Amino acid sequence: MIEKAASLTLTHNWLDQVCLRHLREEDLPALEWDGAYSHFRRIYREAYQASLSGQVLIWVAELPGVGIIGQAFVQLASPRPELADGEHRAYLYGFRVKPAYRNAGLGTHMLNTIINDLRARGYTWLNLNVAVENTAARRLYERLGFVVIGYDPGCWSYVDHEGQRRFVEEPAWRMQKQLL
Repeated sequence: MIEKAASLTLTHNWLDQVCLRHLREEDLPALEWDGAYSHFRRIYREAYQASLSGQVLIWVAELPGVGIIGQAFVQLASPRPELADGEHRAYLYGFRVKPAYRNAGLGTHMLNTIINDLRARGYTWLNLNVAVENTAARRLYERLGFVVIGYDPGCWSYVDHEGQRRFVEEPAWRMQKQLL
């Protein structure tokens, strides 16, 4: 698949073939990216269940003949209203593009699609956290109008696919964009 990705990247027309759409249940295994994110299996399933009730939007970028090459989760309603209040404020998380497809405009295309969808839904703010060490992602967000509004220690936990509680510490910058 890497060889195919490399040849597609050279032609640049692969981006025109990408379909951005909402996740379907049968897509869930593909979010694990050949085992790299298997530990998030429960999180993905829970987010999918929340999407059925309208609390979460899950976007995927699908390239015909290749599969899912990008993903993004948008929390619309959250117990933390400063992140997502179900009316004006949404929270972007789990935004990933497979390495072979980065730096070609896919991330920008996905974010612009998400922003336009949120605007149509009446949302006026989009929040996200970006890992302190992920300078490339921060540059992308800043280019699209996000600004740093604070620091987040990024301490959280989850139950992995084997039923084990995992604790995570991901220092991050909290960023925000006004969608008006």
